[in-house]
Amino acid sequence: MNRITARKRVTRITVATSRSVREDLLAVEEPLEIRVGGSALAITMRTPGHDVDLAAGFLVSEGVIARGDEFAAARYCAGATEEGLNTYNVLDVTLAAGVPAPDPSLERAFYTTSSCGLCGKASIDAVRTKSQHAVLHDDLVLDPALLATFPDRLREAQDVFEKTGGLHAAALFDGATGRMLVLREDVGRHNAVDKVIGWAVKEDRLPLSGTVLMVSGRASFELTQKASMAGIPVLAAVSAPSSVAVDLAKEVGITIVGFLRGQSMVVYSRPERIMESAPASAAPRETVSAR
Repeated sequence: MNRITARKRVTRITVATSRSVREDLLAVEEPLEIRVGGSALAITMRTPGHDVDLAAGFLVSEGVIARGDEFAAARYCAGATEEGLNTYNVLDVTLAAGVPAPDPSLERAFYTTSSCGLCGKASIDAVRTKSQHAVLHDDLVLDPALLATFPDRLREAQDVFEKTGGLHAAALFDGATGRMLVLREDVGRHNAVDKVIGWAVKEDRLPLSGTVLMVSGRASFELTQKASMAGIPVLAAVSAPSSVAVDLAKEVGITIVGFLRGQSMVVYSRPERIMESAPASAAPRETVSAR
């Protein structure tokens, strides 16, 4: 079976018109247990694929690592099946020599759902992890016309969403050139972002100065936190941010852009990173003859 999508029998109904039974493609959601040095750290529901990226990005988000050279390796462990088959749902990460093991307080003895990257935290204050990559003085200045192209390019590159309609996406863009550096999809929006950051870990690109994190949904607190931990100065979203996301962005120096649709956007923090567009020249007025 394809591990990213699965075929399921569904009944399609059109009110007062038709009813039919057919097979449809659904996005797969399975648990992934992340271990560090053989010790369980967290279980998250995710779309299989780019699991090493997901684990590496998760460790950055939690403040366990901050650079690519602190992540040594990762391997799948045998899954818990009666047949002894590997389900590829348990991943054990090895940190580089000298990197401290995760603080025991980070351990989550229960799963986090695909929609909640902060489940199990006692309070908002507990997740204000101090980033090693300050973005306050990142000198990126974005052309709004270039920024406005990112949502459509994100959508066009969502291969699995095109088949299922059921995945979030996150992409990293070079803020100067507009080049898309990487895109990841997942049932969990926080997982998609972790996969993007994990790609940067493996490429040894942290901190991600001068980049834009584009997400397909809203700009939540957790995504702002992850951007901060990876040194990303701009978080852009097609929907609204939450109030606490904007508060955190102002505190750490991240620019949040919401409602990025068509040629319009709303900037909620650090608007000086978005250059002013030249106003469109007014159309010449028709002169009506008095004769």
